[in-house]
Amino acid sequence: MVSEPEPALPHPLPGAVGLSHLSAYDWEAADGVCGGSPHLHLVCTEAYVVTGGRGAVQTLSPDGYRDIPLEAGSVAWFTPGTVHRMVQGGDLRITVLMQNSGLPEAGDAVFTFPSEVLADPEKYAAAATLPPGTGVDTEASARRRRDLAVEGYLALREALVAGDNEPYLEFQRSAARLVREKVPRWRELWRAGALATAERTGAQLDALAAGDDDYLADATAHRTEPTRLGGFGMCGRRDEYALPGTTLPYESK
Repeated sequence: MVSEPEPALPHPLPGAVGLSHLSAYDWEAADGVCGGSPHLHLVCTEAYVVTGGRGAVQTLSPDGYRDIPLEAGSVAWFTPGTVHRMVQGGDLRITVLMQNSGLPEAGDAVFTFPSEVLADPEKYAAAATLPPGTGVDTEASARRRRDLAVEGYLALREALVAGDNEPYLEFQRSAARLVREKVPRWRELWRAGALATAERTGAQLDALAAGDDDYLADATAHRTEPTRLGGFGMCGRRDEYALPGTTLPYESK
C-alpha cells in the first residue's frame, strides 16, 4: 500500500488546480474599454481557456505591454508578477484554471490600485473587499473596485510603454509587501493541496516500481456543480465551486 498522510483537501481536481467560469464584465472603463479589474498574482500561474465569444487579455510584464487576442478555443496563461486585465470584445466566456488552488482566494492577488492606496493596508482592504452576495450593492462596489484598479493600471501601462518600468516594478514591490503576512497561511494551503498531490504521485510511482498496486483499490469517481452563479470576481461574473481544493471561499483580498 502507498503510505502517506491523508490530504486536508479531499478529492482535489487533477494537479490540485482551482476552477471557475467567467463572463467578462461589459462595464466601460475610463479608457473606453470594457472589462475587468487589472491585478497580479504573487505565486500562482493562471490560465484562461476561452469557451465562447471574443476579447483580449492585456498584460504588463518585463516583456512590456501586450494585448493578447482571445477567441473560442484560445488558451492564454500568465506567470506570477504579470499584471493582467481581461477585456470584453463580445460575449467573452472563459474557464479559469488556477495553479495552487485556494491561494488566490486566500489573497494571492493584488489589484493595481493607485500607489497611495497600495501604501495603506487598511485603505487597500476597504477598496478591495466587496459586500457579500450578488445584489446591486455588491455590483456597485465591484464596479468601483474595477475603476480604481484601472486608474492605477493605466498609469503603469503609460509609463511602461514610454520605456519607464520603475512604476511597474514598484507596484510589484508594493504587492509583495501587502501579502507578506499571508504567506504562512498560503504555505498551509499549498502543503494540503498542490504539494500533497505531487507527493501522492511520488508515492504511487514508488509503489509501482516495487510491484505494489494495492493503492488502485481506492479508485473512484467524483462530480460537482457550481454552487454560486454570477458572483462578482476580479475579471467578470464568476461561477464558483464550494468543493475544497476547487474554488475555496474568499478569505480576504
